Amino acid sequence: MKKRTRGFRLVAAAALTLASVAPVAGTPGTAQAAVPGVAKSYASLMYRSLTADATMAQLRATLAGQQADLKKRNADAAKAQKASAAAQKRLATATAGHAAVHEKLKSAERALTDAKNAVARQSKQRPRSNAAIARAKRAVTAATTVRDTRRTRLHQAAAELRAAKKLAGTTTSAVAGALAATGRTTRAIAQTQNRIATAGTAAGYAAQAAAISRSVVAEVRPVFSVADTTNVYGTTVHRNIAYAFKRMVDDAKADGVALAGGGFRTKERQIELRVINGCPDVWTAPASSCRVPTAIPGRSLHEIGLAVDVTSGGRTLTRKSRAFTWMTKNAAEYGFVNLPSEAWHWSITGG
Repeated sequence: MKKRTRGFRLVAAAALTLASVAPVAGTPGTAQAAVPGVAKSYASLMYRSLTADATMAQLRATLAGQQADLKKRNADAAKAQKASAAAQKRLATATAGHAAVHEKLKSAERALTDAKNAVARQSKQRPRSNAAIARAKRAVTAATTVRDTRRTRLHQAAAELRAAKKLAGTTTSAVAGALAATGRTTRAIAQTQNRIATAGTAAGYAAQAAAISRSVVAEVRPVFSVADTTNVYGTTVHRNIAYAFKRMVDDAKADGVALAGGGFRTKERQIELRVINGCPDVWTAPASSCRVPTAIPGRSLHEIGLAVDVTSGGRTLTRKSRAFTWMTKNAAEYGFVNLPSEAWHWSITGG
């Protein structure tokens, strides 16, 4: 199969429940039985295998976005720190200015007191000098003007100091917020990088699924219920292979190969097929003794929905068919293994 971006179609599928994936048509049963944990694990592993490329691509896209965001966060933090430094400088200037104006006001108040005292002294002088008293009063007037001017300036300096303090507080908070955002993004990047570093591969997950496939068969068979199956494009299969089967059909179609087939069949239907296919004995004769190889009832993986007799274009697969070639090359990726004696028969164990 050509290396297409098939995995990228799967991002939206992440919300599907792994144990009951892709029920594209109504389910045959109404009450689902308790599916063994190993079967759920198998479904989960196959899902992860088939979404591994999309998951990795999404993680890398997330990382790229986070790294771009960190660059912006760092720029914002640098800008905030620069603004805070300017605000602190302004606060220092305003504080010093307020203190200087306050000192000048105290000096002006002392000068005014001295001028008033001079008027009092001149008024007590004998002989009385009206000119000296007038000069002293003019000095009081001048000192009062200076004091009032410096009072006004002190009010202005106080307002400037309050504004500088407010700005310093605002910019300090902005720096704290920017640094916190930078920290969060840095931690998020580390988490994403760790997820990328520890993410499993498609092949690895598929291998794990293959390793437990026989256990799936052994544990599903005793508790199987028709309610454990679902319909995928007209083929009834066990829910725990439905997602993989649907993906296989979809990806084959994208490659120009039509896949369908017969999946689940009842034990009664298996008995009928044994008779139709001329098996010497329904219950004991080996599958190979039938005109068309047919498993003994109770042993067929079709009876638990874990096998599919694959067709293409309405025809049973042969080893010369294009669909068989495609399946041989790609089916293992979806957890399907061929039974060597039957080109059309594919199951999770090859049995």
